[in-house]
Amino acid sequence: MTREELLKSPAYWTTEMQMQLYRQIEGYMQAHGMNKTQLAEHLGCTKGYVTQLLNGDFDHKISKFVELAMAVGKIPELKFSDVDEYIASESQSYSGLTVACYSIAIPSYESSNSEDYQTAA
Repeated sequence: MTREELLKSPAYWTTEMQMQLYRQIEGYMQAHGMNKTQLAEHLGCTKGYVTQLLNGDFDHKISKFVELAMAVGKIPELKFSDVDEYIASESQSYSGLTVACYSIAIPSYESSNSEDYQTAA
């Protein structure tokens, strides 16, 4: 499968959204020192459901997706882009790319202020 075919696949974008939600839930658990049982209580669901969430074994209705995001203090934002324009802009950003090892700034879970960025190697 080519990168273009992948980017045109609904499964790719569904998985991308699920992974973003997973990262938010996992970050919330870590930031609040919660285990699965405590998170289940916070979300008002079963521990088994939390296990499904953390294993990536879920495909929610939009309303449930929003509800889960809001429960961990996040507002999901949705942006629509033209597929061909996205692929073209992605291709341009990768053309002439030189692979090198750099430190990158990763925002901490609690804040997006530049002072709160952590350096990862």
